[in-house]
Amino acid sequence: MSRQTRGYGFLLPIGILTFGGYFVFAAIQGEGGLLRRIELEAERTELRAELAMLDARVAALRDRTRRLSDDYLDLDLLDERARDILGLVRADEIVVE
Repeated sequence: MSRQTRGYGFLLPIGILTFGGYFVFAAIQGEGGLLRRIELEAERTELRAELAMLDARVAALRDRTRRLSDDYLDLDLLDERARDILGLVRADEIVVE
């Protein structure tokens, strides 16, 4: 083997290692890699918790809306809302701020 051909013997393994290293890096940190998947799972858990909170809030608002509807009128809730909106209190009430 001549001196020139000995130097090329290292190029193939280095090229293969570089090529393989790129794929390992992409599998871990790429757009579809393991770290991105972990981030997406955390975001998914957070969004599901937020969805559950919003569902509960919607249910509470639907209940209040139903209680103020024409078919079913909750007089206590109506009185509370009217006094809150108008800023009025009864003479026997104590306001704590």
